[in-house]
Amino acid sequence: MKIVSRSNIGLFIPCYIDQFYPKVGIATLELLEKLGLEVFYPSEQTCCGQPLANSGAEDKAIKTYNNFVRIFSKFDYIVSPSGSCVYHVRENYNILPQTDEVRKVRQNTFELCEFIVDILKTDDLKIDFPHKVGVHQSCHGLRGLKLATPSELIVEHYSKVHRLLKKAKGIEIINLDREDECCGFGGTFSIFQPDISVKMGKDRLDDHRRNGAEVITATDMSCLMHLEGIARRQNREVRFLHIAEILNSNRL
Repeated sequence: MKIVSRSNIGLFIPCYIDQFYPKVGIATLELLEKLGLEVFYPSEQTCCGQPLANSGAEDKAIKTYNNFVRIFSKFDYIVSPSGSCVYHVRENYNILPQTDEVRKVRQNTFELCEFIVDILKTDDLKIDFPHKVGVHQSCHGLRGLKLATPSELIVEHYSKVHRLLKKAKGIEIINLDREDECCGFGGTFSIFQPDISVKMGKDRLDDHRRNGAEVITATDMSCLMHLEGIARRQNREVRFLHIAEILNSNRL
């Protein structure tokens, strides 16, 4: 493992996790601490600004962007359990004046799995997880952060999420018919196009069901929230766990 224990780690917890899934934030913190890191959670943090930008009001998000930079620029690394928010910080903060602080934040904000694999240089977290697991590859993480190989590319396949999961004792990672299809959530897309959004979500759930998933995981709780809502309405017996919750079940 690469030694970064003396580094200054800032934990960014997205709005919806803070409000609806605090256990995911807690699991992320606990896991990072098990890995020997000193982690700080700045209590004054708010949103990364993605909802405004996705709704076509990015000019209204500038103050939020600047607030994020002000809070997190003092850290060596910023880690978050959300590929979507991390991608937004890296790519959309390009509209700010590129000061040293802005560039530092953009370059050093990481999704949890990529931080463990790429920065800590480890993939064996001593996990016991004897379940059939379906991995939903969220769009921003897959094609934005390149956490895995998109199916349309004819190149050697890799997945940082699978790399961390496959060493878990007793786990069976199921094969999906369409392994990187969108769940249909898309933030405000699910509000403005609810019928299409739900149909896409049902298609993803059907794929996991056909292939025997007992647990569905992802790097974005927003995707899991969307799929879990549909599953509950259909009375489907499947569990939804953020990847941080699975990785935090380790024996470190």
